[in-house]
Amino acid sequence: MSQPQPQPVDPSQLRELALATLKRARFPMLATVEGDQPRLRPVSPVRTDGFTIYVANLRRYGKTAQLAANPRAELCYTDDDHHQVRITATAEVVTDPVLLKEIWDSNPLLRAYLRTPDNPELIIYRFVPSLVRYMREWALEYHTVPLAEG
Repeated sequence: MSQPQPQPVDPSQLRELALATLKRARFPMLATVEGDQPRLRPVSPVRTDGFTIYVANLRRYGKTAQLAANPRAELCYTDDDHHQVRITATAEVVTDPVLLKEIWDSNPLLRAYLRTPDNPELIIYRFVPSLVRYMREWALEYHTVPLAEG
């Protein structure tokens, strides 16, 4: 049985298609590196601004040391229709108190588990994109997505 033929992707729609995939998929896989070994795990973003993704983490988790040693990472979103968005990014630790408060106030799960925004275990990472690629199901071809509107 053959796979359905993909519809061509309109380049002017790439950003919209990729953002819609992010919204539907919600929980990406995060790839980091430990030495020469890739590490992959699902994450639950606490905020998304376009293709800039914010992820909460605990200091004792493996990705803390991995991102400290090498802040380059990739997030991959796959929705139920198997459309993919891959975000090549650099991780930064968020230190802005206003942004941290906004994230804390908007996330009941963080508040339930960590009790206080001053919990010394809490780290919020901002993954700043350098490259975003989109692939429609079965297309077998990635398209580079503009990082900014326009």
